[in-house]
Amino acid sequence: MNILVPDIAVAEKILRSVAVYGFLLVAFRIAGKRQLGQMTAFDLIVLLIISNVLQNAAIGNDNSLGGGLLGATVIIVLNYLIAWLTYRHRGLERIVENSPTILVKHGHVLRSNLDRECMSLPELRAALRKEGITTMSEVRYAILEEDGHVTVIPRRATPA
Repeated sequence: MNILVPDIAVAEKILRSVAVYGFLLVAFRIAGKRQLGQMTAFDLIVLLIISNVLQNAAIGNDNSLGGGLLGATVIIVLNYLIAWLTYRHRGLERIVENSPTILVKHGHVLRSNLDRECMSLPELRAALRKEGITTMSEVRYAILEEDGHVTVIPRRATPA
């Protein structure tokens, strides 16, 4: 047994890696952007379990060094290809990437947007406090970005 030669066919290894990558791309798109930016201990546990389960799906019963390197290379190349394609084609970018969501507009919480993003009011308030905001009236816009972080645009201070 050669540690560099995959134990399963190269085409199967590539197909398995592409399938796992595609599944994760869709799964994280469905999970929503909030999940990406605010990972809890529970989220970390789920991520670790998913990675272990999908590792088995990607490599099959192949524990060779060559098979692992081939699978990793396929995923890296596929990720680069998806990044390049989304950069070149805006329509694909809208499918693959999330879009920002306005959570607060001129001091008023947009509850429907908060609900759509499965974000509670206490979570929003915590994100605002991280930006030094203590009251909603200080907020011109609070936006949940594609990466799950909240960007705050404060209202301009009125001249004294």
